[in-house]
Amino acid sequence: MPRDGTITRTTIMDSAQSLILGQGFSATSVDKVIEQAGITKGAFFHHFKTKADLALALGERYANLDQARVDMNLVRAEELARDPLQQMLIFIGLLKEEMAGLTEPFPGCLYASFCYEAQLFDDNTHTVIQNMMLEWRRRLSSKFVDIIDLYPPKLDIAPESLADMALVIYEGAFILSKTLKEPVTTAEQLGHYRNYVELLFETPAE
Repeated sequence: MPRDGTITRTTIMDSAQSLILGQGFSATSVDKVIEQAGITKGAFFHHFKTKADLALALGERYANLDQARVDMNLVRAEELARDPLQQMLIFIGLLKEEMAGLTEPFPGCLYASFCYEAQLFDDNTHTVIQNMMLEWRRRLSSKFVDIIDLYPPKLDIAPESLADMALVIYEGAFILSKTLKEPVTTAEQLGHYRNYVELLFETPAE
């Protein structure tokens, strides 16, 4: 009985992503992906004509999953609070909770892996990664605009910079956690960012 095509495609992508996060894109050959996925060369090329096609598919899947996680946590934060500052603090806290239960360092970020070897990717893959980062900026800076309207920041800082800071801390903590083999690093750094945001804005005295 032939294997289900969707399962095969997913297996290929899962195997490729694991290899890329572990050793980089350039070191991840099609033959290595085939070996790890336990498939034939014909099955690989049935789903992906080239390694570049695989990279694009991985980038799109990673972006969609990342955006779904952001959306889910933002919606949950908005359900738990009406105040935009509290919503942001809850959102960051939810991201922290996701990372707090790790017993091993986070395996890495596909965005970072792709950015380190940017010269190996075509414009389509670059666009996917760039658009995802811009979407992070758009969603979070919009929330910070609402916060600034209600609570004057103690420092002169643009909402876009606050949004970018979240992504910088998130991605940078992944790298630090993986390098130092310290699973708690990402959750800790997100906690520090949450504290910074809370202290940054003037709130009315109770």
